[in-house]
Amino acid sequence: MRLYAEVARRAFRRFSTYRAATLAGAFTNTVFGFIQAYVMVAVFRVRHDVGGLHRVDALTFVFLTQAMIMCVGLFSAGGDVAERVKTGEIVVDLYRPVDFQGYWLAVDLGRAGFNVVARGLPPLLAGALVFDLRLPGPFEWAAFLASLAVATVASFGWRFLVALVTFWVVDDRGPAQLSTAVVMFFSGFIIPLNFFPDPLRWACRALPFVTMVQLPIEVFLGKHHGLDLARVLAYQLLWAAVLLAAGRAVLPRATRQVEALGG
Repeated sequence: MRLYAEVARRAFRRFSTYRAATLAGAFTNTVFGFIQAYVMVAVFRVRHDVGGLHRVDALTFVFLTQAMIMCVGLFSAGGDVAERVKTGEIVVDLYRPVDFQGYWLAVDLGRAGFNVVARGLPPLLAGALVFDLRLPGPFEWAAFLASLAVATVASFGWRFLVALVTFWVVDDRGPAQLSTAVVMFFSGFIIPLNFFPDPLRWACRALPFVTMVQLPIEVFLGKHHGLDLARVLAYQLLWAAVLLAAGRAVLPRATRQVEALGG
């Protein structure tokens, strides 16, 4: 565990060196947050609530999605693993005396830890200065951070699977772009799942992507309490475990593919 903690710490430090890109990204997320927020303002001029969300909830939802986007890694399907497959550096990684999936999970957690502060707080604080947002109490904050951590692990599990596709197709751009579109739609990132018609909403809730955005935000908004909150966290943990297990099952087949290609 100490090794993986050190890997995560060094990943945190590595991502913190890109200061200009971080500032530009935080500014961009904030701008998109305000654009979406004013769309929500227009919607709630003619509706009192949509699927149980009120105006304050919807505005908070918008800025939270922008705050979470880099922490959860919605745009980074494939990522470093896919890039190293294309360059051939993945062979070096496979020879390291560490668990391959565990190593990259530690890297991803370090990246997420940096982004939750540097890319997450600016949009949320800016939104709170202009709009009336629903900010939780200490217990809700703790529950949200726990939910966000599991969401990041679940997201990694999915992105790791997408990255492994590169062992077969070499160029990961197609799978990565398809993955991003699917995750953003079914996770509630583009619009809250509350806005969907009932059959589609419940179908989305049966997929793993709901654990990456919609459920953590519902926890932040205080929509789940007591036993219901425990069920939500357990559901997230279940999907995170399933996705990690799927990646671990596919990995040996992927490494055999490297051997078949002469790696």
